[in-house]
Amino acid sequence: MSEFDSTISFIFGRWKSQILYTGAKSGIFDYLTTNPVDIHHIAQDLNLNEIMAYRILRAISTLGYAKEENDGRRFSITSLGEILKKDHPQTLQGVLLLEEGPEHYQIWKHLPRMIKDGQQNAFSSEYGMDLFEYASKNSEYSKIFNDAMSSYSAMHTTMVLEALNNYDFTNISSLCEIGGGQGHLSSHLHSKYDHLNGTILELEPVVRNQENSWPSKMGLQDRCKYIKGNMFDQVPSADLYMMKMILHDWSDKECIQILVNIHKAAPDKARIFIVEHIVPEPSQPHFSKLFDIHMMCATTGRERTIAEYKTLLSQSGWKYLQTHYPNSKMIGVIEAVKNG
Repeated sequence: MSEFDSTISFIFGRWKSQILYTGAKSGIFDYLTTNPVDIHHIAQDLNLNEIMAYRILRAISTLGYAKEENDGRRFSITSLGEILKKDHPQTLQGVLLLEEGPEHYQIWKHLPRMIKDGQQNAFSSEYGMDLFEYASKNSEYSKIFNDAMSSYSAMHTTMVLEALNNYDFTNISSLCEIGGGQGHLSSHLHSKYDHLNGTILELEPVVRNQENSWPSKMGLQDRCKYIKGNMFDQVPSADLYMMKMILHDWSDKECIQILVNIHKAAPDKARIFIVEHIVPEPSQPHFSKLFDIHMMCATTGRERTIAEYKTLLSQSGWKYLQTHYPNSKMIGVIEAVKNG
């Protein structure tokens, strides 16, 4: 691909993601199968305008997520499109609906202003409250946000298990996952290491609605229990603490407050695992350097280097030990121990 073609592809990148967003939002991906269906029936069954539906499906097809038959006006799903179905095991539909939805679409317009005035968290600028408060007051956004977090969790759990495949959990009996959401990671760790007993610290709305949580789905409620609480106030005692994609939501000052609270509750020699996108060397391209801009727009947080995490840990009483990586190095699992 020439420099011109590559640049054009980036410039029109948002067109592509918005086309896919519309396909997911309108139900097209969930409707299509590998058996071709006429556009008339697609439009009728999904309550879409037939002319507009044909045009969006033609565009989806040119991106490779559907296939338009040679006889015209009949469409089927492709393997790429399958991953945007709601019931696909590795579905990315939730991620697509969140990141290309109206709330997250709007906050990016603040980016030029933020890099001039240094005041990040465009979400608060746009909506008058932070992302988490907005989610608590907007049920539709909250549902999309939680679905996206579930999609992210499935990816991250696979990578964490790979990164920790050779880790010795023998001397760890209690695990506390802070901000564990639906408990995807905790449940899979408890399933793999049957001597573990643990807790998931979460806010009241999550604790109150855990019928579809992963501990319930996997029959692990007796060994992996929810505790209502706030990491900015107090956390329970445990041999090992785990935070997955938590600290990147918060400023350095807020991260130190969280880590200090964990340090106060932790017994001597307790460990902590911090699962995050780790920013690598300056010249190395990496997803974390792009995700960092999203965090600039959406929160007070950021993606950080190992050196920056070491600083946060040392300032809150933890001693950095090592970082565990899966083969992809998409994420890292930073390990630290309570330091006195």
